[in-house]
Formats: sequence, structure tokens, C-alpha cells
Amino acid sequence: MNFIQGLILGVIQGLTEFLPISSSAHVQIASELMNVPGLSDKNSATTAFVATIQLGTEAAVLLYFAKDIWRLVSAFFIGIFNVQKRATRDYRMACYVILGSIPVGVVGILFKGFIETTVRNLWVIAITLIVFGLVLLIADRRGTKQKQITELSFGSAMLFGIGQMLAVIPGVSRSGASISFGLFAGFNRAAAARFSFLIGIPAVLASGLLEFKDSYHNLDSNLMLGTLTATVTSFVVGYLVIAGLLRYLNKGSFVPFVIWRVLVGIALVVMLSTGFIAA
Repeated sequence: MNFIQGLILGVIQGLTEFLPISSSAHVQIASELMNVPGLSDKNSATTAFVATIQLGTEAAVLLYFAKDIWRLVSAFFIGIFNVQKRATRDYRMACYVILGSIPVGVVGILFKGFIETTVRNLWVIAITLIVFGLVLLIADRRGTKQKQITELSFGSAMLFGIGQMLAVIPGVSRSGASISFGLFAGFNRAAAARFSFLIGIPAVLASGLLEFKDSYHNLDSNLMLGTLTATVTSFVVGYLVIAGLLRYLNKGSFVPFVIWRVLVGIALVVMLSTGFIAA
């Protein structure tokens, strides 16, 4: 991987991590089009690169929600030692974030090898881009969109978590699946997106740190500058995307993202069918 390829993948990671269009799908498609070595190779510099830039986008979400995270973490630990404080909204929200993070963590650990080798396939990505794009469309159209994030319950938090769990399949989109399930549960668009970002923090941060720990030594010294540049780029772009998306969802719908997913999925099917790229 050269510097320009790394920079492009960094921009793509930052743009697609938080939009409901699947960052893993877009990074893999781009890497295939640019002939970048396979991302599933755990011993390659590419894996180390991807793990590093994921930490860049995760730093963006940590910074954007820093006040919320501090408030929820504080409320949770205070509630552990003070039974009366467990009735507060922040303590309950902290518990819901933890609960919503469990399904994807369990599935990710149990099926890690299967996910990285068997389902990381461009045909799978093409299908999931289209199918879960249509799921998002149905959720956006049929959901009542009346509930605020303060109306979360144990059941709805687990529903968000189940949606996020499906994102272990490439092309599904972590935010897209959890937002869809949140919309089906009756939450408004902005609330569904906000809680989706919050429950993604533990899972994405843990997986990113583990991947980085296992693969950072594979980064060649010649790639260090490119990796650093791409990580900073994904951080900046990711932060702007979070802010922009939450503002947009106060009035806008998910239809543009559905259209994009379906178009990319169809284009990928055509490229695979014609042999332009290999699965």
C-alpha cells in the first residue's frame, strides 16, 4: 500500500464510518479497485493500517460525545455504590449502553474467524448493501419516529444491540442496522442515530485496540507517515460527519443513504459479474 492509497482509504473510513452505508464495505471495495492487499490478512500491513485508522474515527466519536460519556460513566460508577442514584436517568442510560453493546461483542468473539474468512466477500457485501438498504428504507417509512432517547427501555436497548450485532456481516453497516431497529421501535431519526453511536463506542473501541495491538508491528517504516496522515484525516472527517449527520436528521430522512447503498450494491454486482473485480 502506498501513501496515496492509504490517504484515500483514510478519507473513505472517515466518511463512511458513521453514515448508514457501511465503512467496511466501502473500504474493501476501494482496496480491491486500487489493488490493495486483502484486508482479511491479519499479518499484513493493511490490517494494521485499517486498525489504526479505525482508532482515528473512534477518537472522533469519543471527542464529540465526551461530555455525554463522562456524565454516563460517572453516573454508572456512582450508582454502583449508591443504590438511590440508580434511579437517575444517566445511570439507566449508562446501563442501556452497556446492554446494547453486549450482543455484537459476544457474536464478534464467537464467530471472529468465520467472519474474517468466509463472509468477507464482495458478493456478500453487494447483497447486504442492497437488502439492508431496503430494510433501512422500510424502517424510515414505517417507524412512528415519536420516541426521544430519554424513552429508552431495557427492551429497546437490546433491540438496538441486536441491530448492531448484525453488522459483523460486511456490508450491513453498524449504524445502519442499529438505527433501523431503533426506527422500528418508534424512535425518531436523531435519537436512533445518537444511541447507535453511543452503543458503538465500547465494541468498536475494544475491537480496534485489539486489532491494533496484534498488528501494529507489521506497519513498515515507509508507511508510518501515510498511516499517521490517514488516521488524522479519518478523525477530522469522521467528526464532521457525526456533527453533520445529527443536524441533518433533525429534518432529513435516510432515503439518500438508501439510494446510495442500492446503487453501490448494483454497481458491485455488475463489476463482479463482468469480472472487473474479483470477489
